[in-house]
Amino acid sequence: AVVFLQGCNFRCPYCHNQGLLPSIVPVARLIPSSNILEKLHQRKDVLNGVVICGGEPTLQADLSDFVEEIHRMGFAIKLDTNGSRPRMIDKLLTSNLLSYVAMDIKAPWGKYEAVSGTKVAVDDLKASVRLLTECGIAHEFRTTYARGLLTQQDMEDIKAVLPSGSFHRIQEETIT
Repeated sequence: AVVFLQGCNFRCPYCHNQGLLPSIVPVARLIPSSNILEKLHQRKDVLNGVVICGGEPTLQADLSDFVEEIHRMGFAIKLDTNGSRPRMIDKLLTSNLLSYVAMDIKAPWGKYEAVSGTKVAVDDLKASVRLLTECGIAHEFRTTYARGLLTQQDMEDIKAVLPSGSFHRIQEETIT
C-alpha cells in the first residue's frame, strides 16, 4: 500500500505530486489516520508493506505514532523523504520502525535551492545522509534527472558526495 501525506517544504518544478503540496489541515497532525489504519488493518492478510510518501511525510508531527501503529500490524515500512527533517528521521530509525528509506538528493549541495524552489538547510540534508548510512537499514538515494535544471556534471557531483556503498538511483524526469 502507498500512503500519500499532504504538505511539502520544497517546490520542485518537476514534482508529480503538486496536488499534495498545500496543507488543508495543520501539518502538525495526520489526516485522517484512523481511516487509513482501518483500511490497512482490513488488508493485513493481503499486503506485506506500506510506503509512506508525500509531499514530505516528515513534516507531520505525529508521524512516528502513525508509523508505530502500522508497524504493530506487522507491515514492513518504507519511508520516502526529501531528507530535510533529520530529527524526525532519526526518531523513526532509533525506534526501529522503518524497513527501508529512500531519500531524494535533488541536486549538488550548491544548486539545491535553485532545483528545490526554496531555501534549504543543506546541513540538515547532510545529517539525513549520515543517519541513513550509519543506521544499518536498507536505504537508497534518488535523484530525478531534471534536464534543464541538472547537467551530467551535476549528476557526477551528486554521486561524489554520497557515501560509498550507498545505492544511488537516477530517475528520468517524467512530463505529465
